Amino acid sequence: MTENLNMSSSPHIRAKATTKEIMLYVLIALLPATIFGIYHFRDQHAWIVVLVTVVTCVATEFIYEKCMKREITIGDGSAAVTGLLLALSLPPNATWWLCVLGGIFAILIVKQLFGGLGQNFMNPALAARCFLVISFTGRMTNFVYDGVSSATPLMNLKDGLDVPLMEMFWGRTAGTIGETSVIALMIGAMFLILMDVIDLRISGSYLLTFVIFIVLFGGYGVDTQYITAHLCGGGLMLAAWFMATDYVTSPSTTKGQIIYGISLGIFTGLFRLFGGMAEGASYAILLGNLLVPLIDKMTPPRAFGKGGKNEK
Repeated sequence: MTENLNMSSSPHIRAKATTKEIMLYVLIALLPATIFGIYHFRDQHAWIVVLVTVVTCVATEFIYEKCMKREITIGDGSAAVTGLLLALSLPPNATWWLCVLGGIFAILIVKQLFGGLGQNFMNPALAARCFLVISFTGRMTNFVYDGVSSATPLMNLKDGLDVPLMEMFWGRTAGTIGETSVIALMIGAMFLILMDVIDLRISGSYLLTFVIFIVLFGGYGVDTQYITAHLCGGGLMLAAWFMATDYVTSPSTTKGQIIYGISLGIFTGLFRLFGGMAEGASYAILLGNLLVPLIDKMTPPRAFGKGGKNEK
């Protein structure tokens, strides 16, 4: 035997959905935000960012597996999903080489060098985004809307300025390609819930904990406008519904998923309220990914047939 097998208690139930089907559902769910982002930032040719990033991720996976003489897995759609999520996390005016560098980092460094799909210890798209933000902060935080370089609503909120809530909800603001339209993201999230790809355990506990955190420590109390602005800004909805719920980098147990979501809410609140940057969801999820092995270890599934305490 040359492979290490992960053992868990019975019963073992095989799901009907395949990886390819799940990735297809995710791609479909991301279409509303993608189409809106491409249209919204059409003057900056956002479609080029999406195309280059997705093609780079798929090509990187194909070339690496070909060179390593491994099974070609681009057909499962996971590389395309990673590329699309990364593209939606990039500014619409990102240069082509930034897209290529991010795609190679996501697939080669974070995914393939750790064994491929199912072996990566953190979300590849988010890891690549954070890598680009750290390496090219100026380019990754330079947002242009209506031909004018401007701050995102969340940046203005952090500076104590008023923000346009309805524009944030519909998406008529500056930001990354996929983060601006909350309504488009929620349409995709509802599709994933209806298709039983995700549920409310992670996303629900994440968002609820975050709201409680900013109510307690934000300095505005139960201010609905302040809370709504935080929920609609900074890519929180994109992260909560499409990245935090990644099967590979999130806990496998029900209790663990809730603990994971609570942790993400606290981390995001800490980064946003007390950190130097307005956005904190990306770093919160990556930090949460590192805690997943510990969370899984702390929340093992109950052995089948063990209901309660033993009676004497």
